[in-house]
Amino acid sequence: MMRLPSHFYAIVDPAGGHEPVSLAHTILDAGARIMQLRLKDAPGRDFLAAARAIADLCRIRGAILIVNDRVDIAILAGAHGVHLGQQDLPLEAARRIAGPNQIIGISTHTLDQACAAEKGGADYIGFGPMYSGGLKNIAAGMGLDNLRAIRAAVKIPIVAIGGITEARVAETLAAGADAVAIITDVVNAPDIGAKVRSILALARD
Repeated sequence: MMRLPSHFYAIVDPAGGHEPVSLAHTILDAGARIMQLRLKDAPGRDFLAAARAIADLCRIRGAILIVNDRVDIAILAGAHGVHLGQQDLPLEAARRIAGPNQIIGISTHTLDQACAAEKGGADYIGFGPMYSGGLKNIAAGMGLDNLRAIRAAVKIPIVAIGGITEARVAETLAAGADAVAIITDVVNAPDIGAKVRSILALARD
C-alpha cells in the first residue's frame, strides 16, 4: 500500500496568477514532497512542457509528481502518476495505459465512490470538498463526519481537499486524512514559501 511522503499534498495551479514552473520551484524549495500539476485550461503542448520541467525539479528534490487528469502527459513527462476525477478516464482504463507502477489517485465525493476506487485498485483517493469556499467557491462542504466515515471504510491513503486553510489542517488530519491538499490559501499567500513551511510544520509526521 502506498504511503504518502508528507501530510501536505501541494497543488500547482495557476489560480493565483503564478507561472506553473516557478510556483512549483517555490513550493518544492519550501519543503513539499508530493505535488500535483493542475492545468485545467492549458493547451496540451503547454501542459506537457510544464509537466516535463516540473518532473525534472521533483527528481532533483526527491519529490513525487502527480499530473491532474491526463494519463498521456503523466507518462510522457516522466511523472510518478496521475490523478483522475469521476468524469475522467475510468480507473481500469487508466491502469491499462499507465501500467502497474504508476500512482493513480481518484477524486471521490461519496462513500460509495471511495469504496469503488479502493476496490478498483486506486493507490489513494482525494475526498471533498471538505469545507465551503475554496477555489470552486463551494457553498457547503462534506465536513469532518463524512471524512471520518470514509476513513473507517477504506485503508488506502486519503487526501482531503476543498476549502482547507492552514487553520483547518490539524482538525482535518485528526479526522482521518493522510494529507491535506490546499490551493487557494497557498497561491494567494503574500509569501508562498513561508505559507508552505507553516503548513508543513502543522502537518509533520
